[in-house]
Amino acid sequence: MVLALDTCLDACSLAVLGGGTVRAQASHPMGRGHQEAVAPLAQAVMREAGLAFSDLERIGVTIGPGSFTGLRVGLAFAKGLGAALSIPVVGVGTLAALAEPLGPGLVFAVIDARRGQVYLQAFSDGRPLMAPDAVDVATAAARVAELSGGRDAVLAGSGAVLLADLMPDARILEAPACDPAAVARLAATQTNPAPPRPLYLRAPDARLPGGAPGPDMA
Repeated sequence: MVLALDTCLDACSLAVLGGGTVRAQASHPMGRGHQEAVAPLAQAVMREAGLAFSDLERIGVTIGPGSFTGLRVGLAFAKGLGAALSIPVVGVGTLAALAEPLGPGLVFAVIDARRGQVYLQAFSDGRPLMAPDAVDVATAAARVAELSGGRDAVLAGSGAVLLADLMPDARILEAPACDPAAVARLAATQTNPAPPRPLYLRAPDARLPGGAPGPDMA
């Protein structure tokens, strides 16, 4: 049994996977407040699945890129629960999780990183063609053109619309957050996983002029 969670993007999402079947899942859209939402939602999906936490064998958690605050919330909760249950905790990249449900073919997972940047990773039949990267929109456009080579493709994620004009024939899926079932499937298939570490693709924004907080994106 795998409990998977994503708090990196604009939702607090959890799923329970057992024997390749999703036993329960829930996703609450939110930009903030993941810390207060994750534990009650975990209890709710475990109750819906008809399981006790002691039935779990593994925990999957998204490690970024995404919100600095959300990323830390998810990792802290997953590591704490994993330590309490003495089970492994597996890290899953948000870009891989966005691409996973789309199956075979060419997929560009794109997250709007703000400040004119996106987080980008390309996949072909589920295999990564590049490492996750933080690039400006123009550079992302060049990468997409180079890797697509005119093939049909899917643009998935909150930044998909930023590249849509470059690929008018592409399918656009503006997913604001990861499917927690995808996180669970990716976590379940990892062998000998290392302890999860946050994936930071750029330094945190400090504060904008005047003291206002900058975008909370990792």
